[in-house]
Amino acid sequence: MPLGCRVPTYVYETIDPTKPIRNFEVKQSVHDEPLVSDPETGEAVRRIISAGYSILIPGKSAGPSVGSVGEH
Repeated sequence: MPLGCRVPTYVYETIDPTKPIRNFEVKQSVHDEPLVSDPETGEAVRRIISAGYSILIPGKSAGPSVGSVGEH
């Protein structure tokens, strides 16, 4: 994959109350609609919103973080 063309990874979980919850990851474009079913099993799913991560640059901040102090 060319530099600068990274596709985010989204976490999904199954939502059938009669079965154990199962999580899985899918690489998707930010322009793709969220999945409504697991591509492998067909089970209904929902996308999980996570905190993500930030990029650390020595001497700079890419954004606020929990418990951070100082300029951002």
